[in-house]
Amino acid sequence: MSINNNQLLRFTTAGSVDDGKSTLIGRLLYDSKSIFEDQIASVKKTSIRKGLEDIDLALFTDGLKDEREQGITIDVAYRYFTTPKRKFIIADTPGHIQYTRNMVTGASTANVAIVLIDARKGVIEQTKRHTFIASLLQISHVIVCVNKMDLVDYEEKVFDDIVNQFEEMSSKMTFKDVRYIPISALLGDNVVNRSEKTPWYQDAPLLHTLETVYIVSDNNMVDARFPIQTVLRPQDEENRDYRGYAGTIAGGIFRVGDEVRLLPSGFNSKIKSINKYENNVDQAFEGMSVAMTLDDDIDLSRGDMIVKRNNLPVKTQDLSAMICWFNDNPARPKAKYHLKQTTNSPMAMIKEVEYKVDVNTLKRLEDDKEIAMNDICKVKIRTTAPIMMDEYSRNRKTGSFILVDEGTNETVAAGMLI
Repeated sequence: MSINNNQLLRFTTAGSVDDGKSTLIGRLLYDSKSIFEDQIASVKKTSIRKGLEDIDLALFTDGLKDEREQGITIDVAYRYFTTPKRKFIIADTPGHIQYTRNMVTGASTANVAIVLIDARKGVIEQTKRHTFIASLLQISHVIVCVNKMDLVDYEEKVFDDIVNQFEEMSSKMTFKDVRYIPISALLGDNVVNRSEKTPWYQDAPLLHTLETVYIVSDNNMVDARFPIQTVLRPQDEENRDYRGYAGTIAGGIFRVGDEVRLLPSGFNSKIKSINKYENNVDQAFEGMSVAMTLDDDIDLSRGDMIVKRNNLPVKTQDLSAMICWFNDNPARPKAKYHLKQTTNSPMAMIKEVEYKVDVNTLKRLEDDKEIAMNDICKVKIRTTAPIMMDEYSRNRKTGSFILVDEGTNETVAAGMLI
Protein backbone atom coordinates (compact mmCIF):
# COMPACT_ATOMS: atom_id res chain seq x y z
CA MET A 1 0.00 0.00 0.00
CA SER A 2 1.54 3.33 -1.00
CA ILE A 3 1.10 6.41 1.17
CA ASN A 4 1.36 9.96 -0.12
CA ASN A 5 4.15 11.65 1.88
CA ASN A 6 2.21 14.91 1.92
CA GLN A 7 -1.05 13.33 2.99
CA LEU A 8 -2.57 14.83 6.11
CA LEU A 9 -4.25 12.62 8.71
CA ARG A 10 -6.42 14.18 11.40
CA PHE A 11 -7.11 12.12 14.47
CA THR A 12 -8.80 12.71 17.79
CA THR A 13 -8.08 11.09 21.14
CA ALA A 14 -10.88 10.09 23.49
CA GLY A 15 -10.59 8.73 26.97
CA SER A 16 -11.57 9.48 30.54
CA VAL A 17 -9.39 11.72 32.68
CA ASP A 18 -7.15 9.00 34.11
CA ASP A 19 -6.78 6.85 31.01
CA GLY A 20 -3.45 8.42 29.99
CA LYS A 21 -4.55 10.52 27.02
CA SER A 22 -2.04 13.34 27.63
CA THR A 23 0.70 10.81 28.31
CA LEU A 24 -0.05 9.03 25.03
CA ILE A 25 0.12 12.28 23.04
CA GLY A 26 3.35 13.18 24.82
CA ARG A 27 4.80 9.74 24.07
CA LEU A 28 3.88 10.00 20.37
CA LEU A 29 5.50 13.43 20.10
CA TYR A 30 8.57 12.51 22.15
CA ASP A 31 9.37 9.15 20.55
CA SER A 32 8.74 10.46 17.01
CA LYS A 33 11.20 13.31 17.78
CA SER A 34 8.56 15.97 17.13
CA ILE A 35 9.40 18.16 20.13
CA PHE A 36 12.04 20.91 20.24
CA GLU A 37 14.99 20.40 22.57
CA ASP A 38 14.16 23.49 24.65
CA GLN A 39 10.66 22.11 25.28
CA ILE A 40 12.14 18.79 26.39
CA ALA A 41 14.61 20.56 28.70
CA SER A 42 11.81 22.64 30.24
CA VAL A 43 9.61 19.60 30.86
CA LYS A 44 12.55 17.70 32.37
CA LYS A 45 13.12 20.54 34.84
CA THR A 46 9.43 20.61 35.77
CA SER A 47 9.42 16.82 36.22
CA ILE A 48 12.41 17.04 38.57
CA ARG A 49 10.72 19.80 40.59
CA LYS A 50 7.70 17.52 40.96
CA GLY A 51 9.98 14.83 42.39
CA LEU A 52 9.67 12.47 39.39
CA GLU A 53 12.54 10.23 38.31
CA ASP A 54 11.43 10.11 34.66
CA ILE A 55 10.16 12.82 32.34
CA ASP A 56 6.42 13.53 32.73
CA LEU A 57 5.19 13.14 29.14
CA ALA A 58 1.76 14.57 29.96
CA LEU A 59 3.35 18.00 30.51
CA PHE A 60 3.91 18.39 26.76
CA THR A 61 0.23 19.27 26.37
CA ASP A 62 0.03 21.73 29.28
CA GLY A 63 0.85 24.72 27.12
CA LEU A 64 -2.26 23.99 25.08
CA LYS A 65 -4.42 24.12 28.20
CA ASP A 66 -2.94 27.55 28.93
CA GLU A 67 -3.92 28.66 25.44
CA ARG A 68 -7.50 27.63 26.09
CA GLU A 69 -7.54 29.63 29.32
CA GLN A 70 -6.39 32.68 27.37
CA GLY A 71 -9.68 32.80 25.51
CA ILE A 72 -9.74 30.43 22.53
CA THR A 73 -13.37 30.21 21.53
CA ILE A 74 -13.76 26.47 21.17
CA ASP A 75 -12.00 24.37 23.79
CA VAL A 76 -10.08 22.04 21.48
CA ALA A 77 -6.29 21.92 21.58
CA TYR A 78 -4.43 20.89 18.44
CA ARG A 79 -0.97 19.38 18.12
CA TYR A 80 0.87 19.09 14.81
CA PHE A 81 3.67 16.67 14.00
CA THR A 82 5.25 15.05 10.97
CA THR A 83 6.96 11.77 10.22
CA PRO A 84 8.68 10.83 6.94
CA LYS A 85 5.46 9.10 5.86
CA ARG A 86 2.68 11.49 6.90
CA LYS A 87 1.61 14.78 8.45
CA PHE A 88 -0.65 14.65 11.49
CA ILE A 89 -3.02 16.92 13.38
CA ILE A 90 -4.08 15.70 16.83
CA ALA A 91 -7.31 17.10 18.23
CA ASP A 92 -6.93 16.86 22.00
CA THR A 93 -10.41 17.01 23.47
CA PRO A 94 -11.53 16.88 27.13
CA GLY A 95 -13.08 13.67 28.40
CA HIS A 96 -15.64 14.83 30.97
CA ILE A 97 -19.35 14.61 30.17
CA GLN A 98 -19.65 18.40 30.52
CA TYR A 99 -17.26 18.76 27.58
CA THR A 100 -19.25 16.66 25.12
CA ARG A 101 -19.45 19.70 22.82
CA ASN A 102 -15.66 19.93 22.76
CA MET A 103 -15.28 16.35 21.66
CA VAL A 104 -17.86 16.87 18.92
CA THR A 105 -15.93 19.91 17.69
CA GLY A 106 -12.56 18.19 17.74
CA ALA A 107 -13.78 14.96 16.16
CA SER A 108 -15.89 16.57 13.41
CA THR A 109 -13.02 16.66 10.91
CA ALA A 110 -11.13 13.57 12.12
CA ASN A 111 -10.23 10.62 9.90
CA VAL A 112 -9.37 8.41 12.89
CA ALA A 113 -10.54 8.23 16.50
CA ILE A 114 -8.20 6.78 19.13
CA VAL A 115 -10.23 5.44 22.05
CA LEU A 116 -8.19 4.84 25.20
CA ILE A 117 -9.31 2.19 27.66
CA ASP A 118 -7.66 1.55 31.03
CA ALA A 119 -6.66 -2.13 31.06
CA ARG A 120 -7.67 -2.36 34.73
CA LYS A 121 -11.18 -0.96 34.21
CA GLY A 122 -12.26 -2.19 30.76
CA VAL A 123 -15.16 -0.59 28.89
CA ILE A 124 -16.83 2.02 31.11
CA GLU A 125 -19.62 4.57 30.55
CA GLN A 126 -17.23 7.19 29.22
CA THR A 127 -15.96 4.67 26.67
CA LYS A 128 -19.54 4.18 25.47
CA ARG A 129 -20.09 7.94 25.24
CA HIS A 130 -16.90 8.61 23.28
CA THR A 131 -17.55 5.70 20.94
CA PHE A 132 -21.13 6.82 20.33
CA ILE A 133 -19.95 10.33 19.43
CA ALA A 134 -17.31 8.92 17.06
CA SER A 135 -20.03 6.82 15.41
CA LEU A 136 -22.43 9.77 15.26
CA LEU A 137 -19.76 11.82 13.48
CA GLN A 138 -19.18 8.99 10.97
CA ILE A 139 -15.48 8.55 11.77
CA SER A 140 -14.59 5.53 9.66
CA HIS A 141 -11.50 4.31 11.52
CA VAL A 142 -11.27 3.61 15.24
CA ILE A 143 -8.11 2.49 17.03
CA VAL A 144 -8.83 1.10 20.50
CA CYS A 145 -5.70 1.48 22.63
CA VAL A 146 -5.84 -0.68 25.75
CA ASN A 147 -3.52 1.38 27.94
CA LYS A 148 -1.63 0.63 31.17
CA MET A 149 -0.90 -2.95 30.14
CA ASP A 150 2.17 -2.72 32.41
CA LEU A 151 -0.21 -2.60 35.40
CA VAL A 152 -1.83 -5.92 34.45
CA ASP A 153 1.48 -7.71 33.69
CA TYR A 154 0.83 -7.54 29.94
CA GLU A 155 -1.68 -10.37 30.19
CA GLU A 156 -3.18 -11.38 26.84
CA LYS A 157 -6.46 -12.47 28.47
CA VAL A 158 -7.05 -8.98 29.90
CA PHE A 159 -6.59 -7.51 26.41
CA ASP A 160 -8.83 -10.14 24.76
CA ASP A 161 -11.60 -9.57 27.32
CA ILE A 162 -11.61 -5.81 26.59
CA VAL A 163 -11.66 -6.46 22.84
CA ASN A 164 -14.74 -8.63 23.32
CA GLN A 165 -16.41 -5.99 25.53
CA PHE A 166 -15.80 -3.26 22.96
CA GLU A 167 -17.00 -5.34 20.02
CA GLU A 168 -20.21 -6.19 21.84
CA MET A 169 -20.78 -2.54 22.77
CA SER A 170 -20.01 -1.14 19.29
CA SER A 171 -21.72 -3.83 17.20
CA LYS A 172 -24.68 -1.57 16.36
CA MET A 173 -22.51 1.40 15.40
CA THR A 174 -21.27 2.41 11.96
CA PHE A 175 -17.50 1.90 11.98
CA LYS A 176 -15.83 0.51 8.85
CA ASP A 177 -12.51 -0.29 10.49
CA VAL A 178 -11.74 -1.04 14.17
CA ARG A 179 -8.26 -2.03 15.36
CA TYR A 180 -7.01 -2.97 18.83
CA ILE A 181 -3.53 -2.29 20.24
CA PRO A 182 -2.21 -3.16 23.73
CA ILE A 183 -0.03 -0.24 24.90
CA SER A 184 1.68 1.40 27.83
CA ALA A 185 1.80 5.12 27.06
CA LEU A 186 3.97 5.69 30.13
CA LEU A 187 6.63 3.15 29.16
CA GLY A 188 6.20 3.37 25.37
CA ASP A 189 5.09 -0.21 24.69
CA ASN A 190 3.59 -0.52 21.18
CA VAL A 191 3.24 3.27 20.79
CA VAL A 192 6.07 4.08 18.38
CA ASN A 193 8.05 0.85 18.72
CA ARG A 194 6.87 -2.73 19.03
CA SER A 195 7.13 -4.10 22.55
CA GLU A 196 8.93 -7.31 23.45
CA LYS A 197 6.64 -7.58 26.48
CA THR A 198 3.64 -8.48 24.30
CA PRO A 199 4.95 -11.31 22.09
CA TRP A 200 1.35 -12.46 21.64
CA TYR A 201 0.53 -9.20 19.78
CA GLN A 202 1.72 -9.51 16.18
CA ASP A 203 0.25 -6.38 14.57
CA ALA A 204 1.83 -2.94 14.12
CA PRO A 205 2.41 -0.38 16.89
CA LEU A 206 0.23 2.73 17.03
CA LEU A 207 2.37 5.16 15.01
CA HIS A 208 2.87 2.71 12.14
CA THR A 209 -0.89 2.09 12.12
CA LEU A 210 -1.54 5.84 11.89
CA GLU A 211 1.04 6.17 9.12
CA THR A 212 -0.48 3.43 6.98
CA VAL A 213 -4.25 3.54 7.58
CA TYR A 214 -5.89 4.08 4.18
CA ILE A 215 -8.15 7.15 4.22
CA VAL A 216 -8.45 8.11 0.54
CA SER A 217 -11.54 5.93 0.08
CA ASP A 218 -13.26 7.75 2.97
CA ASN A 219 -13.80 10.79 0.74
CA ASN A 220 -16.96 10.98 -1.33
CA MET A 221 -15.66 10.78 -4.91
CA VAL A 222 -19.09 10.03 -6.38
CA ASP A 223 -21.37 12.98 -5.60
CA ALA A 224 -19.87 16.05 -7.27
CA ARG A 225 -20.60 19.15 -5.15
CA PHE A 226 -19.11 22.63 -5.57
CA PRO A 227 -20.56 25.27 -3.22
CA ILE A 228 -19.73 28.74 -4.52
CA GLN A 229 -17.90 30.90 -2.02
CA THR A 230 -17.36 34.00 -4.14
CA VAL A 231 -17.46 35.29 -7.73
CA LEU A 232 -14.16 36.46 -9.23
CA ARG A 233 -14.33 39.47 -11.60
CA PRO A 234 -10.79 40.82 -12.21
CA GLN A 235 -10.66 44.43 -13.37
CA ASP A 236 -7.40 44.27 -15.35
CA GLU A 237 -7.34 44.53 -19.15
CA GLU A 238 -6.20 40.94 -19.74
CA ASN A 239 -9.09 39.36 -17.79
CA ARG A 240 -11.84 41.92 -18.21
CA ASP A 241 -14.36 39.27 -19.40
CA TYR A 242 -13.36 36.65 -16.82
CA ARG A 243 -16.11 35.45 -14.48
CA GLY A 244 -14.90 32.69 -12.18
CA TYR A 245 -16.78 30.91 -9.43
CA ALA A 246 -14.44 30.16 -6.52
CA GLY A 247 -14.77 27.72 -3.64
CA THR A 248 -13.69 24.34 -2.27
CA ILE A 249 -14.86 21.08 -3.82
CA ALA A 250 -17.15 19.37 -1.27
CA GLY A 251 -17.40 16.01 -3.03
CA GLY A 252 -16.78 14.12 -6.24
CA ILE A 253 -14.68 15.07 -9.28
CA PHE A 254 -15.23 17.87 -11.80
CA ARG A 255 -13.56 17.87 -15.22
CA VAL A 256 -13.33 20.47 -17.96
CA GLY A 257 -16.20 19.82 -20.38
CA ASP A 258 -18.51 18.24 -17.78
CA GLU A 259 -22.20 19.06 -18.12
CA VAL A 260 -23.33 20.62 -14.86
CA ARG A 261 -26.49 21.91 -13.21
CA LEU A 262 -26.55 25.17 -11.28
CA LEU A 263 -28.57 25.20 -8.10
CA PRO A 264 -30.98 26.51 -6.91
CA SER A 265 -31.85 28.00 -10.35
CA GLY A 266 -31.79 24.66 -12.20
CA PHE A 267 -30.00 26.04 -15.29
CA ASN A 268 -27.58 23.77 -17.15
CA SER A 269 -24.14 24.61 -18.51
CA LYS A 270 -20.66 23.15 -19.17
CA ILE A 271 -17.38 23.68 -17.35
CA LYS A 272 -15.16 25.82 -19.56
CA SER A 273 -12.05 25.90 -17.36
CA ILE A 274 -10.82 25.03 -13.88
CA ASN A 275 -8.17 27.28 -12.35
CA LYS A 276 -6.00 26.40 -9.35
CA TYR A 277 -4.11 29.53 -8.37
CA GLU A 278 -2.76 30.85 -11.70
CA ASN A 279 -2.72 27.47 -13.43
CA ASN A 280 -5.36 25.69 -15.50
CA VAL A 281 -6.07 22.09 -14.47
CA ASP A 282 -8.10 19.41 -16.23
CA GLN A 283 -9.94 18.20 -13.13
CA ALA A 284 -10.62 19.02 -9.49
CA PHE A 285 -11.67 16.74 -6.64
CA GLU A 286 -12.80 16.91 -3.02
CA GLY A 287 -10.77 19.27 -0.85
CA MET A 288 -9.28 21.32 -3.71
CA SER A 289 -9.82 25.09 -3.73
CA VAL A 290 -10.40 26.20 -7.31
CA ALA A 291 -12.19 28.67 -9.56
CA MET A 292 -14.42 27.46 -12.40
CA THR A 293 -15.66 29.23 -15.50
CA LEU A 294 -18.74 28.11 -17.44
CA ASP A 295 -19.70 28.21 -21.12
CA ASP A 296 -22.79 30.28 -20.32
CA ASP A 297 -23.00 33.66 -18.60
CA ILE A 298 -25.37 32.75 -15.77
CA ASP A 299 -25.93 34.77 -12.61
CA LEU A 300 -24.51 32.76 -9.68
CA SER A 301 -23.53 33.98 -6.23
CA ARG A 302 -22.31 32.81 -2.81
CA GLY A 303 -24.46 29.95 -1.49
CA ASP A 304 -25.30 28.54 -4.92
CA MET A 305 -23.95 25.12 -5.89
CA ILE A 306 -22.57 23.52 -9.05
CA VAL A 307 -23.33 19.78 -9.37
CA LYS A 308 -23.46 17.09 -12.07
CA ARG A 309 -26.72 16.99 -14.04
CA ASN A 310 -27.33 13.30 -13.33
CA ASN A 311 -26.44 13.44 -9.61
CA LEU A 312 -28.37 16.01 -7.63
CA PRO A 313 -28.42 16.80 -3.90
CA VAL A 314 -31.68 17.15 -2.01
CA LYS A 315 -33.13 20.65 -2.22
CA THR A 316 -35.29 21.31 0.83
CA GLN A 317 -36.37 23.69 3.57
CA ASP A 318 -37.42 20.93 6.00
CA LEU A 319 -34.49 19.24 7.68
CA SER A 320 -34.14 16.28 10.00
CA ALA A 321 -30.91 16.36 11.98
CA MET A 322 -28.96 15.24 15.01
CA ILE A 323 -27.55 18.27 16.83
CA CYS A 324 -25.19 18.85 19.73
CA TRP A 325 -25.98 22.01 21.71
CA PHE A 326 -22.90 24.14 22.48
CA ASN A 327 -24.29 27.14 24.29
CA ASP A 328 -24.67 27.83 28.02
CA ASN A 329 -28.20 29.08 27.36
CA PRO A 330 -30.82 26.47 26.36
CA ALA A 331 -32.47 26.53 22.94
CA ARG A 332 -35.38 28.97 22.80
CA PRO A 333 -38.69 27.70 21.39
CA LYS A 334 -39.36 29.07 17.88
CA ALA A 335 -36.20 31.24 18.02
CA LYS A 336 -34.48 32.05 14.72
CA TYR A 337 -30.87 31.14 14.06
CA HIS A 338 -28.51 31.52 11.14
CA LEU A 339 -28.00 28.03 9.68
CA LYS A 340 -24.60 27.84 8.01
CA GLN A 341 -24.24 24.86 5.66
CA THR A 342 -21.38 24.89 3.11
CA THR A 343 -21.48 28.52 1.88
CA ASN A 344 -25.23 28.92 2.39
CA SER A 345 -26.68 30.67 5.46
CA PRO A 346 -30.47 31.03 5.56
CA MET A 347 -32.37 31.74 8.77
CA ALA A 348 -33.78 28.67 10.51
CA MET A 349 -36.01 27.61 13.36
CA ILE A 350 -36.08 24.42 15.45
CA LYS A 351 -39.65 23.22 14.90
CA GLU A 352 -39.62 20.06 17.00
CA VAL A 353 -37.42 18.03 19.33
CA GLU A 354 -38.10 14.36 18.57
CA TYR A 355 -35.87 12.90 21.28
CA LYS A 356 -32.66 13.40 23.24
CA VAL A 357 -29.92 10.81 23.61
CA ASP A 358 -28.54 9.87 27.01
CA VAL A 359 -24.88 9.73 26.00
CA ASN A 360 -24.02 7.42 28.88
CA THR A 361 -26.69 4.76 28.40
CA LEU A 362 -27.38 5.57 24.68
CA LYS A 363 -31.12 5.45 25.45
CA ARG A 364 -33.62 7.77 23.76
CA LEU A 365 -35.35 10.27 26.02
CA GLU A 366 -38.60 11.09 24.22
CA ASP A 367 -40.29 13.01 27.03
CA ASP A 368 -37.48 15.52 27.67
CA LYS A 369 -37.78 18.30 25.07
CA GLU A 370 -35.55 21.03 26.54
CA ILE A 371 -32.18 21.38 24.82
CA ALA A 372 -29.35 22.39 27.17
CA MET A 373 -25.58 22.58 26.79
CA ASN A 374 -23.91 19.31 25.63
CA ASP A 375 -27.27 17.70 24.83
CA ILE A 376 -27.41 15.54 21.71
CA CYS A 377 -30.86 15.28 20.18
CA LYS A 378 -32.81 14.64 17.01
CA VAL A 379 -34.72 17.68 15.77
CA LYS A 380 -36.76 18.98 12.87
CA ILE A 381 -35.66 22.34 11.43
CA ARG A 382 -37.33 24.69 8.96
CA THR A 383 -35.23 27.15 6.92
CA THR A 384 -36.35 30.39 5.26
CA ALA A 385 -34.77 29.36 1.95
CA PRO A 386 -33.91 25.97 0.42
CA ILE A 387 -30.51 24.40 1.03
CA MET A 388 -28.79 21.80 -1.16
CA MET A 389 -27.86 18.86 1.08
CA ASP A 390 -26.83 15.23 1.29
CA GLU A 391 -27.17 12.98 4.30
CA TYR A 392 -24.21 13.34 6.65
CA SER A 393 -23.50 9.61 6.36
CA ARG A 394 -22.94 10.17 2.63
CA ASN A 395 -21.11 13.50 2.64
CA ARG A 396 -19.76 15.08 5.84
CA LYS A 397 -19.39 18.49 4.16
CA THR A 398 -22.82 18.95 2.56
CA GLY A 399 -24.48 17.04 5.40
CA SER A 400 -23.23 19.21 8.27
CA PHE A 401 -24.15 22.64 9.56
CA ILE A 402 -23.89 25.00 12.52
CA LEU A 403 -26.52 27.22 14.13
CA VAL A 404 -25.50 30.78 15.00
CA ASP A 405 -27.46 33.04 17.36
CA GLU A 406 -28.54 36.11 15.38
CA GLY A 407 -28.27 38.38 18.43
CA THR A 408 -24.90 37.35 19.92
CA ASN A 409 -23.30 35.77 16.81
CA GLU A 410 -22.30 32.77 18.97
CA THR A 411 -22.21 29.28 17.50
CA VAL A 412 -24.89 27.53 19.56
CA ALA A 413 -25.05 24.08 17.91
CA ALA A 414 -23.54 21.77 15.34
CA GLY A 415 -25.70 19.39 13.35
CA MET A 416 -25.64 16.34 11.09
CA LEU A 417 -28.39 15.94 8.47
CA ILE A 418 -30.13 12.57 8.31
